[in-house]
Amino acid sequence: MQEATRPRGPTRPRDGSDSAEDAPRRRGKRKRPEPERGGPRGAKEKKARLSAELFGEDCEISHDQVYEFLKYAALGKHHNAAQPRYIIWCHIHHQRRLARVVVIVLHEVSQLHFYRFYLQFRHLRKSFPHRFSLPPDSANFIASMCREGVSAKHHNSAQASPHVSNGHILKSANLERDPIVRKYGEEKHGLTTYTLTVQEMKENNYPLEGSPGCLHFVHTECNSPRTDSSPLFGLDCEMCLTTKGNEVTRVSLVDAQGQCLLDELIKPETQILNYFTRYSGITRKILLPVKTKLADVQDKLKKLLPHDAILVGHSLNADLQALQMIHPSVIDTSLLFARSGGRRFKLKFLAKAVLGKEIQCENRLGHDPTEDAQAALELAQYFIKQGPCKVEELNLETLLIAQKASEISQQKSTLYLQLNGVQQQSSEGSSIPQLCFLDSLRLAGQQTLLLGRRDLASPGSCQNGQRPSNKQILQRAIEEVPLSSFSVVQFSLRSKHVVPALIADICEKMKIKLGDLLTLYAGPFGKDFCLKSVKKEFKKYGPIRSLTVITETHQPHICIQYEVLEAAQLALESLNGAKIAGSCIKVQRPVSAVTLDCNTLIKELEMDVENERVIYMAGVKKSLTETDLQEKLSQLKDLKALFLPRDHKNGKRQSYCFLKFQTAESASSALEVIKRWATMGSKLRSRRALTPSHLNQWINHIAHQDTQSLQKGENFLYMKKKQVSTCEQDLREKLKKLDCRIKKLYRSLQNNTLCVVLLPGMNSVQRSLSGLGLMGIKDDAGKSMC
Repeated sequence: MQEATRPRGPTRPRDGSDSAEDAPRRRGKRKRPEPERGGPRGAKEKKARLSAELFGEDCEISHDQVYEFLKYAALGKHHNAAQPRYIIWCHIHHQRRLARVVVIVLHEVSQLHFYRFYLQFRHLRKSFPHRFSLPPDSANFIASMCREGVSAKHHNSAQASPHVSNGHILKSANLERDPIVRKYGEEKHGLTTYTLTVQEMKENNYPLEGSPGCLHFVHTECNSPRTDSSPLFGLDCEMCLTTKGNEVTRVSLVDAQGQCLLDELIKPETQILNYFTRYSGITRKILLPVKTKLADVQDKLKKLLPHDAILVGHSLNADLQALQMIHPSVIDTSLLFARSGGRRFKLKFLAKAVLGKEIQCENRLGHDPTEDAQAALELAQYFIKQGPCKVEELNLETLLIAQKASEISQQKSTLYLQLNGVQQQSSEGSSIPQLCFLDSLRLAGQQTLLLGRRDLASPGSCQNGQRPSNKQILQRAIEEVPLSSFSVVQFSLRSKHVVPALIADICEKMKIKLGDLLTLYAGPFGKDFCLKSVKKEFKKYGPIRSLTVITETHQPHICIQYEVLEAAQLALESLNGAKIAGSCIKVQRPVSAVTLDCNTLIKELEMDVENERVIYMAGVKKSLTETDLQEKLSQLKDLKALFLPRDHKNGKRQSYCFLKFQTAESASSALEVIKRWATMGSKLRSRRALTPSHLNQWINHIAHQDTQSLQKGENFLYMKKKQVSTCEQDLREKLKKLDCRIKKLYRSLQNNTLCVVLLPGMNSVQRSLSGLGLMGIKDDAGKSMC
């Protein structure tokens, strides 16, 4: 059984791809895969398939991860290697069996569009078994994948001098003031200015007094007031995965001069599931003779740290959580060197860009925590000494783009040499062509195809310089995709469908619809009914956000709003017509224009390919440990994963969970078993899941967006309200047509074709909307294999 909150990092599905020896390099057109040799005649041929780690809260995939995944899917065979370890979120089994890769992009369509017009996307939601959230589109992701990558001109200028003002990269990166200056101002400050506030520590999951899960954490007892002359100490830990979660295996502490005060190995008390050797450098052999326990290291740290010590680290919250220690004053370099949009620079990049130091070298097994602690400490000291303006002048965003361009260029050059059998020259004067992703495919003998908007399509694809229609794009795609190994097909909305007023209106309606779906009215009750007992009855089905008594009616009713859709639906199905508090009550949703298709929507959500193997279960005791719950559910056959959500405000575990099974049949059987338990007195209640794994986070994000004020200002600026309504209806039909076009294109694809549909989202001054990705490998039945 997989853990509910899997750690980010080297955890990944079992590698089922073919080995390097089984993947000889071949040029020219891809041949149809032949049956495996050595098996009985007529044995079933192996097919490419996907296995994705996208269950729970870890469902947002970065643009870089998508890029690397597509790159491996298209070029893996020619790399002559297994799937790279850093592609941990999805694995392609039998990658060599892929016939081709097709990427379909719905330009300026977001996750909001998909769920607001969910019923219109009939084909998308039924044909693709894997979904993931995407960060809001920066308008560069698709272009960087499809154009000539980072062109030699731009790449060379950035590499030579990333600070040149007329460089293309710098121009795009400096559209607004650096977030570091926006956060700290232009003046230099003392070090106490850069320590995290209590609120910042809460927001970034630092262990604090009274925080959930920190009851038995040890205090460093450093409670003296901090001044600008307080001593700095660098701290870094390496972790492993145990049955408890992430536990520390090595800790290092350095003083302000960079001298190592502590470098200790620690043996976890519970069974180790994964040593994370690639990152930690820790192996079973190394830990075998170690006797030191966590409590021993906690005592040493308390003795080493003076009472006014300030700890410095990179994402230090994870280290303190693993150490199970509370320290009141920290400088987190991942937050100190601020970026826009909540992103963070990696420690390795900052060390190279700011300090000119190479750390976490690839040729060394694992990270050195002493080296990392020293790097974080020196970064903080540099920031404090030089001030925000000096850091701004480094143009870190520009340096990062240049570094990525350099890495990509190096990979392309290596591939070029490998494919052409050329020995790599060490002389600086050697000139190697700068290859883009698509060039690499062409050199490998693969045909590529770009269809869509004018800036995406190849020369000559647009007649008279005008953008082709979606219908024309579809016709060309059906004809030309079968001739290409890698294709990008982009469909677009009209400009009137992406005006801010319409987007704001859709967002507001989505908030209203979600609120109505989560809301139930129940009654009538007697005048003196016990509200506490009624609330207790309704709480059996899931967490309640609010409960109010309605007295405007002849007899009292109540209005309940749940936090999750499954809880509201389960309560509706279970309590409608039931006798509660001495009254036979009716339970129903509010009737409004947005809930008229509610029953249809619920039915379609149940049948969603993402939900068919998942069930929702309420009534889980919060006191149950992970192990206890696993034992309790051991009777459920083919249970694959367990997800225990936590409250977004206080971090406490909720009283419900989601269970994912190997097959839809196993999920149905589990529902019957849990129903039998209920008849025998169990408090567990269950039904089929309605919200895919990535959707709960998105719902919370939408629920807290302030769209009302934005909508009021924009409606009058761009169009009248009646026009907004007309445009929304037009958009509904447009999206339905887009879904039909994708269906036609998908049906024309050859079996064993990896198809990825990207709804990139939007990122503008007015609004930021997350994107959505859908993917699958087409099989004989026209569906996707997973």
